[in-house]
Amino acid sequence: MEMILLSGGSGKRLWPLSNDSRSKQFLKVLYNNGNMESMVQRVWNQLEMLQLNDSTVIATSKNQVDMIHSQLGNHIPLIIEPERRDTFPAIALAATYLYSVKRSSLNEVIGVLPVDPYVDTSFFERIKDLEAALGKSEADLALMGVNPTFPSQKYGYIVPVKSNNNDYIQVSHFKEKPTETEARDLMSQNALWNCGVFAFKLDYIISLLKAKGLPIQYEELVKKYHDFEKISFDYAVVEKAKKIVALPYSGDWKDLGTWNTLTDEMGTNQIGKGIISKDSTNTHLVNELDIPITVLGIKDAVVAASPDGILVTDKVASPRIKNVLKGFEQRPMYEERRWGWYKVLDHTKFKEGNEVLTKRIGVKAGNNLSYQKHYARSEVWTIIKGEGEFALNDEIRQVKSGDVLFIPVEAKHGIKAITDLEFIEVQTGTQLIEEDIVRLYMTWQEVEEHCRTLVK
Repeated sequence: MEMILLSGGSGKRLWPLSNDSRSKQFLKVLYNNGNMESMVQRVWNQLEMLQLNDSTVIATSKNQVDMIHSQLGNHIPLIIEPERRDTFPAIALAATYLYSVKRSSLNEVIGVLPVDPYVDTSFFERIKDLEAALGKSEADLALMGVNPTFPSQKYGYIVPVKSNNNDYIQVSHFKEKPTETEARDLMSQNALWNCGVFAFKLDYIISLLKAKGLPIQYEELVKKYHDFEKISFDYAVVEKAKKIVALPYSGDWKDLGTWNTLTDEMGTNQIGKGIISKDSTNTHLVNELDIPITVLGIKDAVVAASPDGILVTDKVASPRIKNVLKGFEQRPMYEERRWGWYKVLDHTKFKEGNEVLTKRIGVKAGNNLSYQKHYARSEVWTIIKGEGEFALNDEIRQVKSGDVLFIPVEAKHGIKAITDLEFIEVQTGTQLIEEDIVRLYMTWQEVEEHCRTLVK
């Protein structure tokens, strides 16, 4: 059985910690033996425990690649969407990779699940049973559903037919986000919460792509990806499947997609600098800023602060944040990258058209920024921590804390951290955007091959 983890999300439901590059699955807010980990790290560790990681790929967008590499490592197999086009195109792209690149058999069972379920390891054990259910039932799709513990209005429901096989249930239909009364009635019919987990034979999707006149070779589909209709897997495939079965799962399962559900599993009421008074019961503080936050006499609330903003919300009201933020757009103020991280300290635009952007940048020991140049900005770097090698216009020299580095417009430059390195970067120019980066070399070995090292 091969597995596809879907890693997407726009980063709005857990604002201000999440943003377009750091969706909820990357927030390090869960305790694990004294260390903080993210949802994606937790899931990947569970897959490794069951030795399922070697048969798993992650389907994601370009702007999450660095974050995944930073948290899981550069060895993780990724299927990268050229652009966001919803779940069916993403799954189809991953399926063509398994078929034409990995050369998986058309009879191979493919399991698909979100990258961020908060579950026991037994959840993944149960996923392995989808393969047998698909074979016995000869269904088009096999789903996994959670036995509901309360009449939730947030989740979709898988409704079974009245008579069922003991090994699996046959699906009658689906019901999205019912009223509480409808949810109670669904529970009486043994309906299951739809947790977004399903399986199919590889041939099922490949045949579907052929019928739609779409490429089944991975490289060809990448080139034509922009022609792919933006449509969910549910609408494109599930609703049209002739026979669907489902496996019940009775263990713990949670979607930590809102502040009120996430704080239930954090294991601590406070992360970061600050004070919560004793009468602030059932209140959580998550602070990524360097300034302390004090919470006095506020109950059942979440106070979250990051470089992207500050949120103060009643827990019950917290799911409304996504709607409140509609139309609110700004550049991400904090990002994790394959080499480390950066935090935006200030961004000022002047009437004359010039801009000044100030960042604090951290590069992990042994990692490097790409060798690059810019056409619309100059930069000044002030090293504040550690030692490294700095390349400027094909010359490499050592730098350390206290050094100030001037990078003119169009100058070729890059840096490698010998020890953990931090510096303040001040950009000045007319277009301070990612598109003004021309990357010449990605690895430091390439830089060394093309640059002259100055005497130390």
